[in-house]
Amino acid sequence: MRANFEKIRDGKRPGLVIIGSLTVEQLQAINANRAVEELPPIAAEVVFVGRHIYQSRVVKDGYTIEDVLDQIYSAMDECAVVVGTLKMTGIENPSLRADRYGNRVNDRAIFECTTRHPRPELFSVIPKGDLNKPQK
Repeated sequence: MRANFEKIRDGKRPGLVIIGSLTVEQLQAINANRAVEELPPIAAEVVFVGRHIYQSRVVKDGYTIEDVLDQIYSAMDECAVVVGTLKMTGIENPSLRADRYGNRVNDRAIFECTTRHPRPELFSVIPKGDLNKPQK
């Protein structure tokens, strides 16, 4: 992931990388939500490119690559629970994490489940509760 972020920072094209897998419980919950919406099931393996996350968290919000990696590792933790709505598919770590800016956040991973189907792509990460953001 770091290499992809650095490529994006340097104006280069990042490649698709496998970054892990959803747990059995996470996958079952996501696929149950997708079945209700009459969408095909996804696979457990999660892929990553990173453009949207880099633009949103590093460029727009001012986080460092290291900050964003912390957010991703936390959001993708095996204890993360599924948060699904009609607008998005994601998982969120229910355990608060202290960030470098004095916040206690719940990190949420958002997946894009169509473009690279059946594998979900980590599309975004959101540190819920980041009231104090870094100075740009």
